[in-house]
Amino acid sequence: MKIAFVGKGGSGKTTLSSLFIRHLAANEAPVVAVDADINQHLGAALGLSETEAAELPAMGAHLALIKEYLRGTNPRIASVDTMIKTTPPGEGSRLLRVREDNPVYEACARPVRLDDGEVRLMATGPFTESDLGVACYHSKVGAVELCLNHLADGPDEYVVVDMTAGSDSFASGLFTRFDMTFLVAEPTRKGVSVYRQYKEYARDFGVALKVVGNKVQGPDDLDFLREEVGEDLLVTVGHSDWVRAMEKGRPSRFELLEAENRMSLQALQDAADDSYAHRDWERYTRQMVHFHLRNAESWGNAKTGADLAAQVDPGFVLGEPLAV
Repeated sequence: MKIAFVGKGGSGKTTLSSLFIRHLAANEAPVVAVDADINQHLGAALGLSETEAAELPAMGAHLALIKEYLRGTNPRIASVDTMIKTTPPGEGSRLLRVREDNPVYEACARPVRLDDGEVRLMATGPFTESDLGVACYHSKVGAVELCLNHLADGPDEYVVVDMTAGSDSFASGLFTRFDMTFLVAEPTRKGVSVYRQYKEYARDFGVALKVVGNKVQGPDDLDFLREEVGEDLLVTVGHSDWVRAMEKGRPSRFELLEAENRMSLQALQDAADDSYAHRDWERYTRQMVHFHLRNAESWGNAKTGADLAAQVDPGFVLGEPLAV
Protein backbone atom coordinates (compact mmCIF):
# COMPACT_ATOMS: atom_id res chain seq x y z
CA MET A 1 0.00 0.00 0.00
CA LYS A 2 1.23 3.47 -0.86
CA ILE A 3 -0.35 5.93 1.57
CA ALA A 4 -0.13 9.73 1.73
CA PHE A 5 -0.95 12.06 4.60
CA VAL A 6 -1.89 15.57 3.49
CA GLY A 7 -3.49 18.63 5.04
CA LYS A 8 -2.93 22.28 5.80
CA GLY A 9 -0.02 23.38 7.95
CA GLY A 10 -0.74 22.88 11.64
CA SER A 11 -3.52 20.34 11.06
CA GLY A 12 -1.61 17.58 12.79
CA LYS A 13 -0.70 15.81 9.55
CA THR A 14 2.79 14.78 10.66
CA THR A 15 1.57 13.69 14.09
CA LEU A 16 -1.15 11.52 12.57
CA SER A 17 1.21 10.00 10.02
CA SER A 18 3.71 9.14 12.78
CA LEU A 19 0.96 7.53 14.87
CA PHE A 20 -0.15 5.48 11.87
CA ILE A 21 3.44 4.36 11.24
CA ARG A 22 3.75 3.31 14.89
CA HIS A 23 0.45 1.46 14.62
CA LEU A 24 1.60 -0.47 11.55
CA ALA A 25 4.89 -1.35 13.24
CA ALA A 26 2.97 -2.58 16.29
CA ASN A 27 1.02 -4.84 13.92
CA GLU A 28 4.35 -6.21 12.63
CA ALA A 29 3.85 -4.79 9.15
CA PRO A 30 6.87 -3.88 6.97
CA VAL A 31 6.95 -0.08 6.62
CA VAL A 32 8.97 2.43 4.62
CA ALA A 33 8.25 5.92 5.97
CA VAL A 34 9.08 8.98 3.86
CA ASP A 35 9.27 12.57 5.09
CA ALA A 36 8.39 14.68 2.05
CA ASP A 37 7.26 17.74 4.02
CA ILE A 38 9.19 20.97 3.65
CA ASN A 39 9.52 21.20 7.44
CA GLN A 40 10.97 17.67 7.95
CA HIS A 41 9.47 16.80 11.35
CA LEU A 42 8.58 13.14 10.84
CA GLY A 43 11.83 11.85 12.32
CA ALA A 44 11.27 13.75 15.54
CA ALA A 45 7.64 12.57 15.66
CA LEU A 46 8.95 9.00 15.47
CA GLY A 47 11.22 9.62 18.45
CA LEU A 48 14.51 10.66 16.90
CA SER A 49 16.54 13.30 18.69
CA GLU A 50 17.22 16.58 16.90
CA THR A 51 20.75 15.38 16.16
CA GLU A 52 19.55 12.03 14.81
CA ALA A 53 16.90 13.68 12.67
CA ALA A 54 19.42 16.16 11.27
CA GLU A 55 21.74 13.30 10.32
CA LEU A 56 19.17 11.57 8.13
CA PRO A 57 20.54 11.39 4.57
CA ALA A 58 18.72 13.60 2.07
CA MET A 59 17.25 11.69 -0.86
CA GLY A 60 17.91 14.66 -3.12
CA ALA A 61 21.62 14.45 -2.35
CA HIS A 62 21.65 10.87 -3.68
CA LEU A 63 19.57 11.49 -6.77
CA ALA A 64 22.34 10.37 -9.16
CA LEU A 65 22.66 7.05 -7.30
CA ILE A 66 18.89 6.58 -7.30
CA LYS A 67 18.70 7.21 -11.04
CA GLU A 68 21.62 4.93 -11.84
CA TYR A 69 20.14 2.07 -9.85
CA LEU A 70 16.59 2.43 -11.21
CA ARG A 71 17.78 2.86 -14.78
CA GLY A 72 19.21 -0.67 -14.76
CA THR A 73 19.61 -1.91 -18.32
CA ASN A 74 16.61 -0.03 -19.74
CA PRO A 75 17.70 0.66 -23.36
CA ARG A 76 15.26 3.57 -23.68
CA ILE A 77 17.22 5.64 -21.15
CA ALA A 78 20.49 6.75 -22.71
CA SER A 79 22.01 8.06 -19.47
CA VAL A 80 21.09 9.14 -15.97
CA ASP A 81 21.38 12.73 -17.17
CA THR A 82 18.22 12.22 -19.23
CA MET A 83 16.19 10.86 -16.31
CA ILE A 84 13.79 13.29 -14.68
CA LYS A 85 11.49 12.88 -11.69
CA THR A 86 8.68 11.42 -13.80
CA THR A 87 10.74 8.96 -15.85
CA PRO A 88 8.70 5.74 -15.92
CA PRO A 89 10.12 2.23 -15.68
CA GLY A 90 10.34 -0.04 -18.69
CA GLU A 91 11.88 -3.32 -19.73
CA GLY A 92 15.28 -3.55 -18.00
CA SER A 93 14.51 -1.02 -15.26
CA ARG A 94 15.18 -1.98 -11.68
CA LEU A 95 12.21 -1.86 -9.32
CA LEU A 96 12.08 -1.18 -5.61
CA ARG A 97 10.41 -3.52 -3.16
CA VAL A 98 9.44 -2.74 0.41
CA ARG A 99 11.08 -5.73 2.09
CA GLU A 100 14.33 -5.92 0.16
CA ASP A 101 17.78 -4.47 0.74
CA ASN A 102 19.13 -2.39 -2.13
CA PRO A 103 21.59 0.47 -2.77
CA VAL A 104 18.81 3.09 -2.63
CA TYR A 105 17.76 2.09 0.89
CA GLU A 106 21.39 1.71 1.92
CA ALA A 107 22.13 5.30 0.89
CA CYS A 108 18.86 7.02 1.76
CA ALA A 109 17.05 5.05 4.47
CA ARG A 110 17.81 4.61 8.15
CA PRO A 111 16.22 2.13 10.56
CA VAL A 112 14.11 3.65 13.33
CA ARG A 113 13.41 1.42 16.30
CA LEU A 114 9.95 1.86 17.76
CA ASP A 115 8.35 0.24 20.81
CA ASP A 116 6.93 -2.67 18.84
CA GLY A 117 9.09 -2.91 15.75
CA GLU A 118 11.36 -1.16 13.29
CA VAL A 119 10.66 0.92 10.20
CA ARG A 120 12.79 2.36 7.44
CA LEU A 121 12.77 6.15 7.35
CA MET A 122 13.68 8.22 4.31
CA ALA A 123 13.69 12.02 4.01
CA THR A 124 13.78 14.41 1.09
CA GLY A 125 16.01 16.78 3.01
CA PRO A 126 15.22 20.27 4.30
CA PHE A 127 14.77 23.38 2.19
CA THR A 128 17.75 25.49 3.21
CA GLU A 129 18.87 29.09 2.69
CA SER A 130 21.23 27.88 -0.04
CA ASP A 131 18.20 26.78 -2.04
CA LEU A 132 16.60 30.21 -2.03
CA GLY A 133 16.50 31.73 -5.50
CA VAL A 134 17.99 28.63 -7.18
CA ALA A 135 15.58 25.79 -6.44
CA CYS A 136 11.99 25.10 -5.51
CA TYR A 137 10.89 22.52 -3.00
CA HIS A 138 9.24 20.41 -5.67
CA SER A 139 12.71 19.56 -6.98
CA LYS A 140 13.41 18.07 -3.54
CA VAL A 141 10.51 15.64 -3.75
CA GLY A 142 11.47 14.56 -7.26
CA ALA A 143 13.46 11.68 -5.77
CA VAL A 144 10.33 10.48 -3.96
CA GLU A 145 8.27 10.55 -7.15
CA LEU A 146 10.94 8.66 -9.07
CA CYS A 147 11.11 5.98 -6.37
CA LEU A 148 7.32 5.60 -6.23
CA ASN A 149 7.23 5.26 -10.02
CA HIS A 150 9.54 2.26 -9.66
CA LEU A 151 7.94 0.72 -6.58
CA ALA A 152 6.47 -2.77 -6.96
CA ASP A 153 4.63 -3.15 -3.68
CA GLY A 154 2.23 -5.85 -2.67
CA PRO A 155 -0.49 -6.36 -0.06
CA ASP A 156 0.42 -6.07 3.63
CA GLU A 157 3.37 -3.81 2.76
CA TYR A 158 3.22 -0.10 3.48
CA VAL A 159 4.95 3.02 2.18
CA VAL A 160 3.71 5.99 4.20
CA VAL A 161 4.55 9.48 2.92
CA ASP A 162 4.13 12.63 5.00
CA MET A 163 3.49 15.13 2.20
CA THR A 164 4.14 18.86 2.15
CA ALA A 165 1.33 20.98 3.57
CA GLY A 166 -1.53 22.52 1.63
CA SER A 167 -2.13 21.97 -2.07
CA ASP A 168 1.55 22.13 -3.07
CA SER A 169 1.49 18.39 -3.81
CA PHE A 170 -0.38 19.16 -7.03
CA ALA A 171 2.65 20.85 -8.54
CA SER A 172 3.62 17.40 -9.83
CA GLY A 173 1.99 14.05 -10.46
CA LEU A 174 3.05 12.83 -7.04
CA PHE A 175 -0.50 13.05 -5.72
CA THR A 176 -1.58 10.22 -8.07
CA ARG A 177 1.04 7.77 -6.79
CA PHE A 178 -0.95 6.52 -3.81
CA ASP A 179 -3.51 3.81 -3.13
CA MET A 180 -5.01 5.92 -0.35
CA THR A 181 -4.69 9.57 0.63
CA PHE A 182 -5.65 10.59 4.15
CA LEU A 183 -6.42 14.28 4.45
CA VAL A 184 -6.11 15.55 8.02
CA ALA A 185 -8.60 18.35 8.67
CA GLU A 186 -9.44 20.42 11.72
CA PRO A 187 -13.11 21.35 12.29
CA THR A 188 -12.66 24.90 10.95
CA ARG A 189 -13.31 26.68 7.66
CA LYS A 190 -9.57 26.81 6.94
CA GLY A 191 -9.27 23.20 7.98
CA VAL A 192 -11.66 21.98 5.29
CA SER A 193 -10.51 24.39 2.56
CA VAL A 194 -7.57 22.14 1.64
CA TYR A 195 -10.00 19.22 1.46
CA ARG A 196 -12.04 21.06 -1.17
CA GLN A 197 -8.91 21.76 -3.20
CA TYR A 198 -7.79 18.15 -3.02
CA LYS A 199 -11.23 16.86 -3.88
CA GLU A 200 -11.37 19.08 -6.96
CA TYR A 201 -7.86 18.30 -8.22
CA ALA A 202 -8.08 14.58 -7.51
CA ARG A 203 -11.47 13.99 -9.10
CA ASP A 204 -10.17 13.43 -12.63
CA PHE A 205 -7.46 10.99 -11.53
CA GLY A 206 -9.41 8.53 -9.42
CA VAL A 207 -7.49 9.39 -6.26
CA ALA A 208 -8.92 7.59 -3.22
CA LEU A 209 -9.39 10.27 -0.56
CA LYS A 210 -10.56 9.96 3.04
CA VAL A 211 -10.72 12.68 5.71
CA VAL A 212 -9.33 12.25 9.21
CA GLY A 213 -10.89 14.82 11.54
CA ASN A 214 -8.30 16.01 14.04
CA LYS A 215 -8.61 18.08 17.21
CA VAL A 216 -12.29 17.21 17.44
CA GLN A 217 -13.55 18.29 20.85
CA GLY A 218 -17.25 17.55 20.83
CA PRO A 219 -20.48 16.89 18.89
CA ASP A 220 -20.48 20.36 17.32
CA ASP A 221 -17.05 19.78 15.78
CA LEU A 222 -18.14 16.40 14.52
CA ASP A 223 -21.34 17.80 13.00
CA PHE A 224 -19.35 20.54 11.28
CA LEU A 225 -17.01 18.06 9.62
CA ARG A 226 -19.87 15.81 8.56
CA GLU A 227 -21.64 18.77 6.96
CA GLU A 228 -18.50 19.94 5.15
CA VAL A 229 -16.97 16.68 3.91
CA GLY A 230 -19.88 14.24 3.99
CA GLU A 231 -19.14 10.56 3.56
CA ASP A 232 -15.44 11.25 2.94
CA LEU A 233 -15.08 11.61 6.72
CA LEU A 234 -13.56 8.32 7.84
CA VAL A 235 -12.65 8.82 11.51
CA THR A 236 -11.97 11.57 14.02
CA VAL A 237 -9.21 11.95 16.57
CA GLY A 238 -9.64 13.90 19.77
CA HIS A 239 -7.38 15.13 22.55
CA SER A 240 -4.55 12.77 23.45
CA ASP A 241 -2.43 12.95 26.58
CA TRP A 242 -0.11 10.43 24.91
CA VAL A 243 0.45 12.77 21.97
CA ARG A 244 1.02 15.74 24.28
CA ALA A 245 3.72 13.78 26.08
CA MET A 246 5.25 12.74 22.75
CA GLU A 247 5.40 16.34 21.58
CA LYS A 248 7.30 17.17 24.75
CA GLY A 249 9.78 14.41 24.00
CA ARG A 250 8.50 12.16 26.77
CA PRO A 251 6.23 9.57 25.15
CA SER A 252 5.08 6.53 27.04
CA ARG A 253 4.91 3.14 25.35
CA PHE A 254 2.69 3.16 22.28
CA GLU A 255 0.45 0.47 23.75
CA LEU A 256 -0.74 3.13 26.23
CA LEU A 257 -2.21 5.35 23.50
CA GLU A 258 -5.88 5.93 24.25
CA ALA A 259 -8.13 3.07 23.13
CA GLU A 260 -10.37 5.28 21.00
CA ASN A 261 -7.38 6.65 19.13
CA ARG A 262 -5.99 3.13 18.61
CA MET A 263 -9.36 2.23 17.10
CA SER A 264 -9.15 5.23 14.76
CA LEU A 265 -5.72 4.13 13.58
CA GLN A 266 -7.04 0.63 12.91
CA ALA A 267 -9.82 2.17 10.85
CA LEU A 268 -7.15 3.91 8.75
CA GLN A 269 -5.33 0.63 8.20
CA ASP A 270 -8.58 -1.11 7.27
CA ALA A 271 -9.37 1.61 4.72
CA ALA A 272 -5.88 1.39 3.25
CA ASP A 273 -6.09 -2.40 3.04
CA ASP A 274 -9.51 -2.22 1.40
CA SER A 275 -8.12 0.06 -1.31
CA TYR A 276 -5.93 -2.77 -2.55
CA ALA A 277 -8.95 -4.45 -4.14
CA HIS A 278 -9.35 -1.38 -6.38
CA ARG A 279 -5.71 -1.15 -7.47
CA ASP A 280 -5.48 -0.73 -11.24
CA TRP A 281 -1.92 -1.17 -12.45
CA GLU A 282 -2.79 -0.18 -16.02
CA ARG A 283 -4.32 3.13 -14.89
CA TYR A 284 -1.39 3.68 -12.54
CA THR A 285 1.08 3.20 -15.38
CA ARG A 286 -1.01 5.31 -17.75
CA GLN A 287 -1.07 8.21 -15.28
CA MET A 288 2.66 7.86 -14.74
CA VAL A 289 3.23 8.20 -18.47
CA HIS A 290 0.74 11.09 -18.70
CA PHE A 291 2.68 13.23 -16.23
CA HIS A 292 6.01 12.25 -17.76
CA LEU A 293 4.94 13.41 -21.20
CA ARG A 294 3.59 16.66 -19.74
CA ASN A 295 6.88 17.33 -17.96
CA ALA A 296 8.89 16.34 -21.01
CA GLU A 297 7.06 18.85 -23.20
CA SER A 298 6.97 21.69 -20.69
CA TRP A 299 10.59 21.60 -19.48
CA GLY A 300 12.23 18.17 -19.55
CA ASN A 301 13.20 18.03 -23.23
CA ALA A 302 14.75 21.47 -23.10
CA LYS A 303 16.64 20.75 -19.89
CA THR A 304 18.08 17.39 -20.94
CA GLY A 305 18.44 17.99 -24.67
CA ALA A 306 16.68 14.69 -25.33
CA ASP A 307 13.29 13.53 -26.53
CA LEU A 308 12.00 12.17 -23.24
CA ALA A 309 8.85 10.79 -24.83
CA ALA A 310 11.10 8.07 -26.25
CA GLN A 311 11.66 6.81 -22.70
CA VAL A 312 8.10 5.47 -22.57
CA ASP A 313 7.95 1.72 -23.09
CA PRO A 314 4.49 1.20 -24.64
CA GLY A 315 4.43 -2.50 -23.80
CA PHE A 316 5.35 -2.14 -20.14
CA VAL A 317 2.81 -2.17 -17.32
CA LEU A 318 3.97 -2.11 -13.72
CA GLY A 319 2.11 -4.98 -12.16
CA GLU A 320 1.67 -7.40 -9.30
CA PRO A 321 3.79 -10.24 -10.78
CA LEU A 322 6.76 -7.89 -10.48
CA ALA A 323 6.05 -7.36 -6.79
CA VAL A 324 6.29 -11.02 -5.80
